Amino acid sequence: MASGFVAILTAELHFPEAASLKGKRHYVRSAKDNLRNRFDAAVSEVDHHDLWQRTTLTVACVARSAHDAQDLAAGTERWLASGDWELLRCDHLLVAPDDR
Repeated sequence: MASGFVAILTAELHFPEAASLKGKRHYVRSAKDNLRNRFDAAVSEVDHHDLWQRTTLTVACVARSAHDAQDLAAGTERWLASGDWELLRCDHLLVAPDDR
């Protein structure tokens, strides 16, 4: 039996209102903080560090069951789609630690 599941999302975001890297940081910090607080997720900015209006975040949500992990991932994607930015792409992956 699996000892838990991890839902991994890779989300590409566009910030049309950002006019500088400082402006982008405001949006990225807000997104990361909210994902951590709302979904108890681990979040990292993984791409487009030098672009003002774009980023890629990887989000990991851990749950006891596959269903719960998928629900967390779906909620995370819905929240990202409703932010002060555009969600350009969101890919999902469900992993069980026993999957080796």
